Order: sequence, then C-alpha cells, then structure tokens
Amino acid sequence: MSLNNNNNNNNNNEHIENPYISINNKIIPENNISSNLNQIEKAVKVANSQNLDLALIGNCSFGALIDKKSCIKWCCIPRFDADPIFCSLVRKSNDSGFYDVVVENFAFSEQAYIKNTAVLSTKLYNTNGGGVEVIDFAPRFNMFSRPYRPSMIIRVIKPLGHCRIKIRLRPTFGYGWGAPEKTRGTNHIRYILPSMVMRLTTNAPISYIVDEVLFEADETLYFVFMADESLRESLHDVTNTYLDKTIEYWQEYTKSLAIPLEWQSQVLRACITVKLCQFEESGAIIASLTTSIPEEPSKEGYDLRFCWIRDTSYIVHTFNKLGNTKMMEDFLTYISNIVSGSLERGGFLQPVYGISLETKLYEKSMYRLAGYRGLGPVKIGTRDYKTIQNDVYGQLILASIQMFFDQRLNKPGDIHLFHKLEGLGMQAYTNYNKPDCGPLGKGSIEDGKIYTFSSFMCWTGCDRLAKIAKSLKIPLRAHFWQESANKIKEEMMERCFNKEKNSFVSTWDGDDVDPYLLLIAESGFTKIDDPKFIGTVEYLEQKLRRGKYITQSPDSISASTTFTLYYISCIAKMGRKDEARELFENILNDCTPLGLISQDVNLETKEIWGNFPKTTSMVGIINAAICLSKPWESEI
Repeated sequence: MSLNNNNNNNNNNEHIENPYISINNKIIPENNISSNLNQIEKAVKVANSQNLDLALIGNCSFGALIDKKSCIKWCCIPRFDADPIFCSLVRKSNDSGFYDVVVENFAFSEQAYIKNTAVLSTKLYNTNGGGVEVIDFAPRFNMFSRPYRPSMIIRVIKPLGHCRIKIRLRPTFGYGWGAPEKTRGTNHIRYILPSMVMRLTTNAPISYIVDEVLFEADETLYFVFMADESLRESLHDVTNTYLDKTIEYWQEYTKSLAIPLEWQSQVLRACITVKLCQFEESGAIIASLTTSIPEEPSKEGYDLRFCWIRDTSYIVHTFNKLGNTKMMEDFLTYISNIVSGSLERGGFLQPVYGISLETKLYEKSMYRLAGYRGLGPVKIGTRDYKTIQNDVYGQLILASIQMFFDQRLNKPGDIHLFHKLEGLGMQAYTNYNKPDCGPLGKGSIEDGKIYTFSSFMCWTGCDRLAKIAKSLKIPLRAHFWQESANKIKEEMMERCFNKEKNSFVSTWDGDDVDPYLLLIAESGFTKIDDPKFIGTVEYLEQKLRRGKYITQSPDSISASTTFTLYYISCIAKMGRKDEARELFENILNDCTPLGLISQDVNLETKEIWGNFPKTTSMVGIINAAICLSKPWESEI
C-alpha cells in the first residue's frame, strides 16, 4: 500500500479549483471572472470564499460543516477531536479536503433544514432553471433499544429539471498532509487512510466519481460515505430507511423540549445544535466543532473541540429549564466521572478535559494547514489544560447539585457523591484567595492577581455544598460549608468591591471589570436588585459595552456573543426587558440564515468570527429567549 504525501488526486482533474467564488457575499461562477488573475488575486479569492455561513449536520459522535453550495468543508471522523477528513475550511487552496456537488452553469442556491431536524436540504440551480436537491445527514436513531450513530454521511441527490453535475470527493489525512490511495469496486470506492478505510457506496457510475466528470442527473442518486463495510441491504432501502428514522429521531427530540412561546424556531435550532455538539458516548459537550478560527484577524486561534469545566453549570441549568433530562443526565454522568477522577489527584481539577476524559491535551501547531483565511497555524490540543483556574471547583459543584434535587434522574446524587464533591469544596476553600490564571486563562500565578470570579465560584461551591448537606440531613457538614461560604463572602466584600467605582472589580483591590462579573447575581452571591450589583452592571457598561454588544476588553474590535447574551439575560432580570429584547433581536440577526453563531461579531463589519458554532452562545440564545419570552398563558 502506498500513501500519497501530497494534496493531489489521482485523476485528470486534480488541479481543478472550486468553481464558485464569493464577491461581496454573492456566489458567482468562476468562469464569469477574468482568467488572468495574478497569484495575489487568487489568494484573495480563496480567502474571500471562506466564511462561516455554514450548516451543521452530525449524530452526536461527529459533525460536518456544509456551505451554501453543499460543499462539506470540515468534518472529523469518527469523533469530534479526530484528524479532519475534510478540512478545506482551513486550507489555503481548494484542491482537496472537501466533498461537493458541482452544478454546470451554476446560478444560485437555496438551503434549509427539514423542520426540527439536523437533516439539511440544499437546492442548487443552473442558469436554465434546472438543478438538483442535495439532502445531507448523519444517521442518528435508536436501534435495538440502543443509540445508533455510525461513522456515516449520507447524501441524496434528487433532480430538479435538466442539469449536469460533478461529484468531487477528496478526503485528506494528517491534517492536510496527504490524500488517500483509492481502490474501486463495482458500486463503491475505497479510500485508504493510515488510521481507517472509508468507503463510498453509490448508484452513480463509479467512473464518473473517480474521474470527476460532468454527467446528467436524471434520477435520484444515493451516496453513502462510511467506514469500510458492505451494506447489508439495498442502497435505496438503507438510505431511505435511515433518512426517515433520523428525521423521526430529531422531531421526537424537539417535541420533548419545554420551549418558550417566542423565538421558537431559533430556540429549537439552538437546542439541536447543542445536542449535535454532545459526544453521547461519554456525555461530554464540546465548546465548538472547529479549531483555530480566530476571534479577530489579529488574534491566534485555538482548538475548542474539548469540554471546558467553566461551561458546565450554565449548560446544565439551561437544559433543566427546557426539561431536557436525558441530555442533561448524560452530561452529568460525564461530570461525575471527572469528579471521581479528581480524587486520584487530591481533588485537583484542570480547566478542560477531552471528550473521553483525557487529561493530557498537548497543543501542537499543524503548519500544513494555512488556517482560516490564511490566519494560521491550525492547532490541535490546548495549553489550557495546564493552567490554574480556581473557579472550576465551584463550577463542577454547581453543575452537580442538580443530581441531588432532581427526582427525574435515574442516577441521583447520594452520600458517596457528596463526599467526593467535598474534596472539590476543600480545594475551593483552600484556593479562594490564591492567585490563578483568571477566568479567561490569560493571566498567570506569577502575576499575583486574585480574580474575583474565581473567588466567587469558590464561594458558590461552598454554598452549594451546604445546601446539599442540608438536603441529605447532615447538619454538621451543612454548618461547616455555610460557615466556609460566609467567610469567603465577607472577605470578598472587603477586597472585591471598589467603593470608588461602586462596582465589583475583576481582581482583588483592582479597578477593572470583566464580563464574568455579570454572573454573580445569577448564583445568589448578591440579589439582582442589590445596589452593588446594579453599580457593577453600570460600570461594566461604561467600560465594555460597544453599541449593542459586550466586549472582552475595552480595546477589542469584536464583541463576544456569549458575553453579550449573558448581558441580555442579566438586564432582562433587572427589569430592562424592552432594551434586552432589542439587543436580543440584534444578535439573532447576526446568526447565519440557518440560526447558528460563532464566538465573536466584528463591530465594524458585523461578520462573525471565531470557532463555529460556539456552544455557550447557542445555550445563551436559549437562556435569553426563556428570560424574555411572553408566557404561554398570554396567548393560549
């Protein structure tokens, strides 16, 4: 077996560029553009064609991002953190790392999800009014009373009038290092990669796929791209059965959610998106599907295909409001495993874990990939696993408290889990007044700064342990943890509240603010109408509000979508609902046409930047809608 260490395909069309380019956000055929572009212009063309107007399909093991022309530009199989088999989203050129359908004389496209599902329909039209409908999905349903989520992408192409198409399937391996060797059978093509073999089974002529030639799409075509196994049933029956069952699964999932009256379509899309970012095998929820898409052109990108402890309680409590107990319980099981694993390390927690509880997430730069719009390098792993962030103890306790009070759960919290959480509580009490790297992970212990948010979350951990002990009828432990929480709070009131600014501040005895301070009323450290908290919000608005957004720092040229959504929910609870509704509608307009959003919004261009989609931002959409929506009783 030989493996090619280049990005060329072994066919007559190996140098074909993507035939569509984007100019001023309009998709037009490349053959309408002058052919004598120089190399700089070509590089600009590729950069301009990269954007985050993408759709997400998946099955809770892996996900794929698809653009408006039905091109799969990013996909890691068999799991979220694997080597991307499709990676053109972060490649310099469009010669490999994608799977698309090229329509001859392309004119325009239409794209939508089948209602309340993760099944995508993309209609591609030519200049004569003909075209094709491309249906993409990753099978997800229950089989033999167990979840069925194979490493499989199914693509169905239906004719919509006379049209010629070309299928280009160009996987890569080694983060863009090479293209696999191909072998062919009667009705399939095998792609031999170093770590696995993938197979495309289709009723289309195999030679047309291998040689990437145009042919007439005059019948429904089926493409099953999967691990190297033979189908046990006919291609037609498998594809249509899997499609029907996958549609049924997602529609039953959305029916189980207690959604708000208003913004239902946006909330349902957010719920489906967050579910797609859950690795069901372990219950972990990743921060994002992608790696190394920077928040701003001047910033470096990071790999967010892992589970950050800081996000856990926010996700659990939001999905509790939706009544989504199964997803919440799976995530709590993952959290419980982290708690158990911490005992081996004296109760020490790191800020981020892998989706299978990996603790060593070594960061590497993959220079073979130029990065999104050439803003590389592309990174795998995260250095954050080595940082010290003391808020994680309170975060995990706050997320875990659900298990002690929610009688719907099959695995409720008990005295044994409480004792495990007490180990985290001791870490919280020991470290509440110690320097760390801060909630954004940008500081260092050597700086000597004690971050208010870290101290606040340590207080939250001790306070919730007191509540748990009380529910378990352990009065001595309840008293101990309440006294511990009181001591932390007393010292914080002295050191974390700046009387001159009339505001809580980012660090002890400091005078700056950060958006995480918006959460201190949410957990009961203060009341929402406490003058100290109101003063904090007002001071934060002076420093970090830019128009209708909240930024991470005063000099940011982009706004954080997650922090802006925190802020919207916060001022809604403060009684500023009309203003909050206006800001919420504004950020919904920043979402893609299909309702997804990334980490940041550029304040000048309104373009979204950062890893995509951002899980906490999607959760923030759900939470804000719940806060702002009129009650069902008002209309029914």
